[in-house]
Amino acid sequence: MHLQTLSSSALALLLTFNAVQAKFSVLSWEDAYKKADSLVSQMSTKQKVDIATGVGWQNGLCMGNTFGTEDPYFPSLCLQDSPLGVRHADNVTSGVAGINAAASFDKKAIYERGAYMGREFRGKGAHVQLGPGMNFMRSPEGGRGWEAHGEDEFLQGVAAAETIRGIQDEGVIATAKHYILNDQELNRTTSSSDIDKRTLHEVYLWPFARSIEAGVASVMCSYNLVNGTYACENDYLMNTVLKGELGFKGFVQSDWQATHSTAKSVNAGLDMTMPGDIVFFSNDSYFGKNLTDAIDRKEVSEERATDMATRIVAAWYKVGQDKNFPNLTLSSFHMEEAPFVDVQANHKALVREIGAASTVLLKNAGSVLPIDPKKTRKIAIIGSDAGPDPYGLNSCASHGCSNGTLAQGWGSGTADFPYMIDPLAGLTAAFGKNVEIKSTLDDWNLENAAKVAKDAEYALVFSNADSGEQHITVDGNVGDRKNLTLWHNGDALIKAVADVNKNTIVIIHAVGAVMMPWIDHPNVKAVVWPGLQGQETGNSLADIITGKVNPSGRLPYTIAKDASDYNAKPDPNDVVEYNEKLLMGYKWFDHAKIEPLFAFGHGLSYTKFDYNDLKVKAKKHKDSISVTASIIIKNSGKVDGAEIIQAYIEFPKDAGEPPKLLRGFEKVFLKKGKQDKITFEFTKTELSIWDVNVDGWVVPSGKFTLHVGASSRDIRKSVSFSL
Repeated sequence: MHLQTLSSSALALLLTFNAVQAKFSVLSWEDAYKKADSLVSQMSTKQKVDIATGVGWQNGLCMGNTFGTEDPYFPSLCLQDSPLGVRHADNVTSGVAGINAAASFDKKAIYERGAYMGREFRGKGAHVQLGPGMNFMRSPEGGRGWEAHGEDEFLQGVAAAETIRGIQDEGVIATAKHYILNDQELNRTTSSSDIDKRTLHEVYLWPFARSIEAGVASVMCSYNLVNGTYACENDYLMNTVLKGELGFKGFVQSDWQATHSTAKSVNAGLDMTMPGDIVFFSNDSYFGKNLTDAIDRKEVSEERATDMATRIVAAWYKVGQDKNFPNLTLSSFHMEEAPFVDVQANHKALVREIGAASTVLLKNAGSVLPIDPKKTRKIAIIGSDAGPDPYGLNSCASHGCSNGTLAQGWGSGTADFPYMIDPLAGLTAAFGKNVEIKSTLDDWNLENAAKVAKDAEYALVFSNADSGEQHITVDGNVGDRKNLTLWHNGDALIKAVADVNKNTIVIIHAVGAVMMPWIDHPNVKAVVWPGLQGQETGNSLADIITGKVNPSGRLPYTIAKDASDYNAKPDPNDVVEYNEKLLMGYKWFDHAKIEPLFAFGHGLSYTKFDYNDLKVKAKKHKDSISVTASIIIKNSGKVDGAEIIQAYIEFPKDAGEPPKLLRGFEKVFLKKGKQDKITFEFTKTELSIWDVNVDGWVVPSGKFTLHVGASSRDIRKSVSFSL
């Protein structure tokens, strides 16, 4: 999203953001630690332990609360879901999912999303937002992949870092989660994710490293074991890598009930246990008195207790929570008891903008889209996914059902909708009174669907596919999806409509890839992929369908022709072997020479862009490396629009890397006929590999090739350089 494309309301909101940001002084870690050292030095052992201990499940007003202290004073901290909005709260914004933020490929929009969320969490008095998520779509079935940012580490890293900056610039502690290798819901609390060091560093640690560079103040360790040791007891992951190698200065909190010990966890680097009790509703904790006793027995040092407390207090100081922090007004488990505090402002404008910016146009044969309402008489809208939940707004806790249109997955990564503009409502408003709209929301009466579609100029047929967290089961899907087919009779519904209407437009709201057996039907002219757009979903979609917004979203994952083309899926074994190593997602498809249905980074526009004059300069001098590149992008089409320019690097042959790696992207808005020069800079970070022999990062010597294009399979220009 660029200022050129923002509506006046969204632009006004941005100006408000800029004005408000001046109120919050994000401190350097050095300055935050100086303040924290002074405060913690006045604390007793018990007080240090108290601020690291949760009060227990449902014993506070938030999803998690710590004990506070008096003399010296330190508040009880409120830790609150979710990565896309304030969970278990009214009068909040329920916006696009993390996977949509990634699909925008728009750093500015991703930052703006983080900033408005930060304002809402702070406005409710929540100190810590439990997000962003940055677990991978290692397999498309993975239940919580939609909460994060797809299958590529570079995109994950950019999206995570920009989200964190946005949240923390508004005075709220962000949480990088779930650390680490928590990429399936199946057996997530009992299985061990086993991985080699190179894959760990080059792929799965990448977004956490970028998060730490962005100043993230908290990291959440995950439920699963890693190489045989629980993540929240893993000395190598927390002390050696996170706090040592990556230099993390904030605090590590456990996922809820992911703590399994006292001394072992604390000595391995766990700084805070959540929600505090060993199991929900118990009266005992691995921290609290058990931790003070462990310190008395010298099983845990006083210095370690001081370090835990200092990290927590420093995070609080870093984002300016010691000054003018709002009172807590949440009541997560008794929402009706919460005082009325409306934090929505005009954030819906940004949600609508980002929803449209993250919509991917997969197919558009014959330029059937956009549809001009002034030149259209009759359209058909078909499928339950086009309409509202027939049982009412937020009819299922944490969206744990599949009724009506899909705008989020399910589980703790959700937020209640304050309202919902469903596609039928949004499209009806956009087309106006002069366009006749016939609709049916019945997925199973194929005869009626065909009847409604037959005489329409355009037939818009909707379907979806859902997933979420494993504590909720929906239609037999225990978090992870059982398969990659459309839900609610979707494939049959699409075929029935396409059989009778020559301008069939398929619209799919999905958590991730689905199979498309109807894709080559001659009447399926367009496929629109809105993803999970949140409360403004119908308006965002209508903006794309009618051409008010020129689509610029890109796929953050690969959609295969066949489910068997993917090389990983949720593993039922006690040990989940990451045998694919570096070859996740598009890297596997490139390596195995498998043609995807729709490639990573793919997305169409209503205009055309030309790529010209790619140049690269590479310099290597002792410990200094500088690689810069530029390319001219021209909008040679008939309408204004934005292009996502993607830069992939091919490493020297003997480096042992996948065929190419995304290492840069930029979004540029161009009026028709105009052009601009786009520049990329690649540093050691983008040009290094993890060398297991030296246990560190090295830049391989030899010939590199820079590929620049519109997707991972649509490379427009290439140029080589040597280091």
